[in-house]
Amino acid sequence: MMNSNAKVQKQMIVFVVMLLLIGATIIVGMSLGSGALSINRLFQTLFGYGTNKENLVLFSIRLPRIAVTLLAGMALALSGAILQGITRNDLADPGIIGINAGAGVAIAVFFLYAPLDPKSFAYMLPIVAFLGALLTAALIYMFSNSKGKELQPVKLVLVGVGFALALSGLMIVLISSADHRKVDFIAQWLAGNIWGADWPFVWALLPWLVILLPFTLYKSNALNLLSMDEAVAVGAGVSINRNRLLLLGTAVALAAAAVSVTGGIAFVGLMAPHIAKAIVGRRHQYYVPIAVLMGGWLLLFADTIGRNLVDPSGIPAGIMVALIGGPYFLYLLLKK
Repeated sequence: MMNSNAKVQKQMIVFVVMLLLIGATIIVGMSLGSGALSINRLFQTLFGYGTNKENLVLFSIRLPRIAVTLLAGMALALSGAILQGITRNDLADPGIIGINAGAGVAIAVFFLYAPLDPKSFAYMLPIVAFLGALLTAALIYMFSNSKGKELQPVKLVLVGVGFALALSGLMIVLISSADHRKVDFIAQWLAGNIWGADWPFVWALLPWLVILLPFTLYKSNALNLLSMDEAVAVGAGVSINRNRLLLLGTAVALAAAAVSVTGGIAFVGLMAPHIAKAIVGRRHQYYVPIAVLMGGWLLLFADTIGRNLVDPSGIPAGIMVALIGGPYFLYLLLKK
């Protein structure tokens, strides 16, 4: 019991530290950029005493981008945590195993060939991305699952990497045959440029997280058992296939909703859960809330640094995350 109390205490301390870190990064992100706001002017504008220009910069440009980036990072981290649990593999990530690429191809096809209604575009994208990612995840699961044998985590990751490469090739074919005016959007998406930086995209992303985060926490014990040996899960009375498919659907929905507005971002779902596990242990009820905050902060930090590093357009968040995540992935690969 003492051990459990100590873990809860540690979780609360890390939780508060992460909230403070996110708060500090948000303040820095709101004050930096073209038309920089001093801390004094920032708080005055937040409380309704800003000029028209300051209100426009803060409420129409910076705040929606910060909100989208934070929510997307949280969704990717939660998706990664679920995938690592159900595959029993710390290298699983929606970007690495092809789920993001599946969402990307669906978005590219929708954007290039569907008649677009600008008003419903933001709300349609997560659904289109979800369908593309779900089909990809189903194919990956089918190809990596041998009949009569338990799921092999390494096989699933390798099949996923193969799908990611094949779908990236398909994306290049789509771009090469597309109207050059629409290619810019797809290129931005591939680079992981936070393009959906407007309030409708925040409202399109928020419900997925609000519904699926409590559901994942509710399923924490099932995830704990699934991340062990299958015999242990069966012995504890867990319906393996049902729970695994439910949770895989949850992970796919979260990743698809996130990448539909941020573009192809990998490694957040790999790093955040892994760091959280190293701090508070491997039980999902302890580390998932920390991983969610960690993912939100990682993407927010990468975007804040990237958009202020190079003028005028900055470096896409996806590239910034890859610069950090690539070496971390190799480190994990060598360690395992």
